[in-house]
Amino acid sequence: MQRCYANDRSNHFSPDLHIAIVSQSDPVIAPVERAPEQTDLRAMAMVSTLFFAWGFLTCLNDILIPHLKNIFDLNYTEVMLVQFAFFSSYFLFSMPSGKIVEWIGYQRSMVAGLLTMATGALMFVPAASIPSFPLFLSALIVLAAGMTILQTSANPYVAILGPPRTASSRLNLTQAFNSLGTTIAPWFGSWLILGAALAPAGIEVIRAMSADNCMRIGYNKPRLSKCPI
Repeated sequence: MQRCYANDRSNHFSPDLHIAIVSQSDPVIAPVERAPEQTDLRAMAMVSTLFFAWGFLTCLNDILIPHLKNIFDLNYTEVMLVQFAFFSSYFLFSMPSGKIVEWIGYQRSMVAGLLTMATGALMFVPAASIPSFPLFLSALIVLAAGMTILQTSANPYVAILGPPRTASSRLNLTQAFNSLGTTIAPWFGSWLILGAALAPAGIEVIRAMSADNCMRIGYNKPRLSKCPI
């Protein structure tokens, strides 16, 4: 009886049985994807351009504030809705942007962000043609939503474009282009939007409008001092 028990123990812990168990667990082990040994320079150049673009567009809000305040005769509370609408989009669309990246990946999310930004930029055309301050705010919200998707996908995408040991260097480089955009945008915007040749023309257009149109673009408040009475 002791001999049978010893045989059972030897069979239970036999090398053959142990090898069989390991061989069954081998297919469960997923292959580990190796990180790239070199940085993808073309992708880095493209993403750095995107970092520059959204830094440039973000600083244009500061140029739009005095221009819109002058055209629509807004007080400071109303004109600060420009910044509120723009940066509230980051809060509202950050979680949905993460879900979009999870569903379709980094590259497709960046394309979706660019298309959303283009839609918001095109909305400025009817907003300036009407003109309408609420439509300006709507365009800013759509533009900022696209930028939120773009930033949510571009930052982690930069981290996987090369070796993990240089991920922080790549992120610092792209952020440098973002800072370059925020540096150039105020100078360019002051020349393009707040130029001396454009501002008087906008005021003359407002003065030439009828009282009804002035009241409509002034957020339905009949207090525009530039409008005819």
